Amino acid sequence: MSLLTGLLALILVIIIAVVLYKVVKSATGLIINAVVGVILLWLINLFDLMQLFGRPDIPINLITVLICAIGGIFGVLITVVLHLLGIPLAL
Repeated sequence: MSLLTGLLALILVIIIAVVLYKVVKSATGLIINAVVGVILLWLINLFDLMQLFGRPDIPINLITVLICAIGGIFGVLITVVLHLLGIPLAL
């Protein structure tokens, strides 16, 4: 019985290690995506890129930061398009 218990414990540890590896790997990708999105939003405002279209800077508030953090580059694109269309992103 001891050998069977040890084997089951080893299999369980391997399964837990694989699951943790997958979670950490996907979490790092999400964190990098979020950081890139927020930095792009900041750079758009820093270089006054909205002035090229005759629009004011994109307001950096909770909603725009969340959209850019969750969506990354696509979130920034969505925020820019909504801002160009005149749809406010504010509470």
